[in-house]
Amino acid sequence: MAAAAALAGGSLMTEQVESALAGLQSLAKSPRMPVLFLGHGSPMNAIEDNEFRRSWQALGAEFGKSLPRPQMILCISAHWITRGWWLTGMAQPKTIHDFGGFPQALFDQQFPAPGAPAIARQIGDSITEPKVGVDAKEWGFDHGTWSVLKPMFPKADIPVLQLSMDYARPPAEHFALGQQLRALRDKGVLIVGSGNIVHNLRATRREANAMQAYDWAFEFDKKTAALVEKGSLAELADFQKLGQVAQLAHPTYDHYLPLLHAAGAVHPGEPVKFFNERYQSASISMRSMVWG
Repeated sequence: MAAAAALAGGSLMTEQVESALAGLQSLAKSPRMPVLFLGHGSPMNAIEDNEFRRSWQALGAEFGKSLPRPQMILCISAHWITRGWWLTGMAQPKTIHDFGGFPQALFDQQFPAPGAPAIARQIGDSITEPKVGVDAKEWGFDHGTWSVLKPMFPKADIPVLQLSMDYARPPAEHFALGQQLRALRDKGVLIVGSGNIVHNLRATRREANAMQAYDWAFEFDKKTAALVEKGSLAELADFQKLGQVAQLAHPTYDHYLPLLHAAGAVHPGEPVKFFNERYQSASISMRSMVWG
């Protein structure tokens, strides 16, 4: 029974996952991968049959068809805040259930994608400023990563690294780090920022429908989208100049920083496509985007 439970929970690697882990000691040149920013919202989106989860499933199904299949995924989640920057460097990262008050079905979720320790070390060594360390034991995949990647890649057979964020550093430095990750896209790495363009849990209204939001939430979301559409991506780091609107949209801006990493990895002039241009609980923007 224990073995069956382990298999059901995904704690034992499949042959596909073992093969991916054994083979990914270096990255080969490949067609350029897109860059994603995904508004992940409530952890329940990972298991509920709603428009957000269905959009992630549909997007995931395009990899290997209209989009090249990744050799590896690098995810920047709003939920790993550290001193300095770190990459997960374990062979089999754990699934972290970093929330409370949700149904047991959510805590039962596992995402057994392999890590890529050798690649983590290579990426860390290639970035000189800021220094990026490798965490071989502490973290894993928090819900900012697995809640979006599991619907997209349910087989969990593509190696995944998660990158932390140093909240103490200025937003422009997060964008600059994204620029240093840009070259990975030509080596089969899918870069995914997972956060929210508007994220104020103190102001949530659970009765609000998918298009209802506060005026300040609409304003901040639209101003951000306008910069993205114009290709003025470096200006995204100046969001605090919006004053009270920015403070209301992000009492803390941990959910905004993954957007800066993703935007930094975009080449000038690359086209962008928006989706999930809706809201949860009136104060969470689910706007997501694909560049490339």
